[in-house]
Amino acid sequence: MDLTSKKVTNEEKVDLCTKYFMIGFAFLPFVWLVNAVWFYKEGFQREEFEGQKKIKRMVIMSAIGSSIWTVGFISWIVVFNYFRVEWGAFADRLSFNIMVGKP
Repeated sequence: MDLTSKKVTNEEKVDLCTKYFMIGFAFLPFVWLVNAVWFYKEGFQREEFEGQKKIKRMVIMSAIGSSIWTVGFISWIVVFNYFRVEWGAFADRLSFNIMVGKP
């Protein structure tokens, strides 16, 4: 869907933005990132229209949610790699690939 097309109404844009935001709650932070990037111009750079405030709110919350998830993922990767050897068999059960060799 091309958001710059005249065939797409503002109501459809608000509806799509809301759907993407709700889908992001299904542990899909990438959808929030897409939502924030895709609807940024609609929310912040276009002339005022009905529903724009909702798009702004959804874009901001999507960006915040995606950022929190990204920080969480990076933190988990760092913690897991730092403590993997100390956690022993538990870490091996969490691992998809079990590394071979000396730590």
